[in-house]
Amino acid sequence: MSIGNSPEDERPFENEHVEADREEARPSIGRALQQARIAAGLTVDDVSSATRVRMNIVHAIEADDFSACGGDVYARGHIRTLAKAVHLDPEPLLAQYGDEHGGRPAPTPAAPLFEAERIRPERRGPNWTAAMVAAIVAVIGFVGFTMFQGDDSGNEANVAEGSAPSDSASPTTKTKKPADPKPEPSDSAIAAAPQDKVTVRVAAADGRSWIAAKDHNGRMIFDGVLKQGDTKTFQDSSKVHLVLGDAGAIDLFVNGKKIEENFQPGAVERLTYTKGDPEAG
Repeated sequence: MSIGNSPEDERPFENEHVEADREEARPSIGRALQQARIAAGLTVDDVSSATRVRMNIVHAIEADDFSACGGDVYARGHIRTLAKAVHLDPEPLLAQYGDEHGGRPAPTPAAPLFEAERIRPERRGPNWTAAMVAAIVAVIGFVGFTMFQGDDSGNEANVAEGSAPSDSASPTTKTKKPADPKPEPSDSAIAAAPQDKVTVRVAAADGRSWIAAKDHNGRMIFDGVLKQGDTKTFQDSSKVHLVLGDAGAIDLFVNGKKIEENFQPGAVERLTYTKGDPEAG
């Protein structure tokens, strides 16, 4: 009679090895985000600009260091935001984070987050000084109005008797007309742009897209998100650099001519345009 483990006793150990192999085959959260970012052709600076997550936090998360996030709630929010920016489904990463960090996060105390909303100016008694000043101003205004009405009645009486009031008695005040806001250049204005400059118009025709634009010196002209229907126009003496977060949603016009490029939805494009005929740099 043999004394040993039956095949059934060995199965739990085999299952443990299988689970361990699966865990080793699955990349970490930070590694998965980093691989997706590189596959999308984005730098850490691009992702930070598009998501408003600081570069040091992006670097830390890609190294699987979530201590800089400030807690599980913020870590989950950053993971979701970064995953969407690099075109990755965030749900498996959030589930993996829950497995590795103890399931659902503990509720975050509301006091530090909404401290400013609870502050209310303390109630004070009536400000009698301000009330007296207001009353005095009202009395002075009433007296001045009465005197003005009296002067107008005297002038009307003089006109009725045939004597015209003098020019000095009724000075004419010229009101300065407010300047009209400068409109954004139209298509015709772009077409008539100076030949010694480059003019680029970006229109979010098929959806929203993050846009970054720099001049020939590398100075940032614009960094933000265009909603569908929004338009931005950039002009420089020699060169305009563009980064389009979702090039498939954008229509481009350079020096009055539409750029006929087959940009794919979700594709990130880096473009440079100069004077003369449109030519991607």
